Amino acid sequence: MPDILSIISSSDKRKKILLLLQDGPKTLEDFRRTLTFTPTGMLPQIRMLEERNLVKQDGRQYALTEIGQVVAKHLESLVKTVEAIEQHEEFWREHDIGDIPSHLLMRINELHDTQIIESSTEELFEPNKESLENILNSKKIMGISPIVHPVYPEFYLQLLERGTEVSLILTRKAFDKLEKEYNDKLVRGLSFKNGSLYILDEDINIVCIATDIFFSISLFFKNGVFDSKQDLI
Repeated sequence: MPDILSIISSSDKRKKILLLLQDGPKTLEDFRRTLTFTPTGMLPQIRMLEERNLVKQDGRQYALTEIGQVVAKHLESLVKTVEAIEQHEEFWREHDIGDIPSHLLMRINELHDTQIIESSTEELFEPNKESLENILNSKKIMGISPIVHPVYPEFYLQLLERGTEVSLILTRKAFDKLEKEYNDKLVRGLSFKNGSLYILDEDINIVCIATDIFFSISLFFKNGVFDSKQDLI
C-alpha cells in the first residue's frame, strides 16, 4: 500500500479533496460543483483517503478525520509555500534573501497573495509611488532599512506630524547619513511620542515596510547591488 505522502503528492484530485474538506463536510455533489470532478472520478480518490484514515463517510457526506485535519492543515501550508515561490520564482532566485530571518522565511507561505511592482525607467531611482501611497494611508508603520533616500526624511516627518505611529530600524551607516545630512529633520522627528528609531549595528541587505494595510519588501541582488526597480508587496 502506498504511503500517505505518496497518496497525497501523486494526485491533484486528492490534494484538492483534503483542502476543500477543511471547510467542513461535503457531499459528492459539493465536490462536483466546486472541483468540477465527476462522481465516478471522485469516488476512487475518496476511497484511497478513507483507507489511510484521512477521510471518513457519514451518510451522504464526507469529512476529514482527526488525522486528516492535521495532514490537511500542513498540506495547505505547503501548497501556499510553493505558490508563493512559484508566483515570483525569478524574484526569489535573483535576489539575496540571506538576511531574512529564518523564522520569517519559514512563513513565506503567507506571501502567496502578492505582486511585483516595477518602477519605470524614468522613475528608477525614486521611491515606488504605490508604496508611498499605501504608507500614507496607513495608521501604523514599521520599517527596516540600510538606505536613506532623500525623499524619506521629510516624508516620515510629515507622517509623524499627522499622528501616524512610526517605528523604524536603520543600520548604523544609514543613521550616520541621516544625522549628518538631515539632522534638523532627525531632531524634529525624535521629538514626537508617536515615533521611535532604532539603530542596528550590522549591515543588512533588505528594505522592508509593514503597516496595518500592506507589506513591502525590496532586496539586493546577489552581487550586492540594491534592486531599485522591484518591490514585492
